[in-house]
Amino acid sequence: MSRVMSVQLTVATPVFLIAAVPVFAACLFCARTLFAQRQQIVWSEQEKPIVQQLHGLRQVPDEKRGQVTKDLALAIRKLPASSHKLMLANGLANLSTEGDFGHDTLEEVATTLAAALGEQPPPANGTQPADPYVELATLVRYEHVHASSNSPQFAAAMSKLEDDDRSREHADFTLNDLEGKSWSLQALHGKVVLVNFWATWCPPCRKEMPDLDKLYQEFKEQGLLILAISGEDMSKVQPFIAEHHYTYPILLDPGSKVHQMFRVEGIPKSFVYARNGKLAAEAIDMRTRKQFLAMLAQAGIK
Repeated sequence: MSRVMSVQLTVATPVFLIAAVPVFAACLFCARTLFAQRQQIVWSEQEKPIVQQLHGLRQVPDEKRGQVTKDLALAIRKLPASSHKLMLANGLANLSTEGDFGHDTLEEVATTLAAALGEQPPPANGTQPADPYVELATLVRYEHVHASSNSPQFAAAMSKLEDDDRSREHADFTLNDLEGKSWSLQALHGKVVLVNFWATWCPPCRKEMPDLDKLYQEFKEQGLLILAISGEDMSKVQPFIAEHHYTYPILLDPGSKVHQMFRVEGIPKSFVYARNGKLAAEAIDMRTRKQFLAMLAQAGIK
């Protein structure tokens, strides 16, 4: 999943710079937050190879990425307790849900994150649980892993996700597409609506878009409608869509108000609403065609 922050990694001189910027942007080690503090991180000799592998994980072929992710989880677990270990475990968790790399892989990732949290519990973010607790809760709630934590922050994170889902149950919006046509979610009862949040700069977003377009063409006669929402300007979105010839409606969300309504803190993210308007399925990250088909089946499209 892509996050906010620009990232610069130099392995030869083990400094990792994270610069805060007020937009969604690709981020390797940040959690599910919109903004971040500027940090300078000096990695140990033991950590540097792991940092390098994480930095290149998206370039690993899908058929190998599950095993590489699992190996990274085990390597991080062997590190001595530190804030760096927690950061690496959290970063791996961020990347582990970009597709379908096996439930056993996610179990290893979650176990590593839970262990790192137990060794180095981070302070709460004001009144909110620290990001790694939210990351672990996300894996438990949406990916059905069996990891857990005794921390009150973990319980608070689980409650936060439940509140997020309740807010999405009755969400509504009215946005214009690239041609100026207005779309309202609540006016689309009778159709199966897949709401997808994305951006042109987001690698996992771009990766899943061809599958979304094929699914739209395949099932639109059965009542499937895909509404892809971007918080970017028309000047960025329109040329990208024209270049790739995607055919499902692309909606613009000025000020990202609908992103906020859906409590979207990282992209891509997808929500499937059944014909009766009820939320039937959701995805916290990039999905494969097989995973999207399973989501649509929950709304009656097979």
